[in-house]
Amino acid sequence: MEITGTIVQIGTTKEYGSKGFKKREIVIQTQEQYPQKILIEFVQDKCQILDKYKVNDTVKIGINIKGREWTNDHNQKKFFNSIQGWKIEYHKELELAEQNEDRVDDLPF
Repeated sequence: MEITGTIVQIGTTKEYGSKGFKKREIVIQTQEQYPQKILIEFVQDKCQILDKYKVNDTVKIGINIKGREWTNDHNQKKFFNSIQGWKIEYHKELELAEQNEDRVDDLPF
């Protein structure tokens, strides 16, 4: 699956546990009638692919939706979802559309 939008925030790489699990989060805002801010996680060796991107870049991200089950101390099952990115690239078509919208907004009439 893919998702496109504008980068709102890019986090730093964080390490967890003694085995060195790494995770880095990015938030993008979709460009649709009701824009959504979506948190996407990049893990392990994929963390570094975010290095060349910055806030306000328009991107297309390859994602996988992950789900897992967890049972708490009271034997109640809980389910969690996450969106995990594995590829990111600049999205020129969306960027051009946004620039054209800005130009129309600047017209005097």
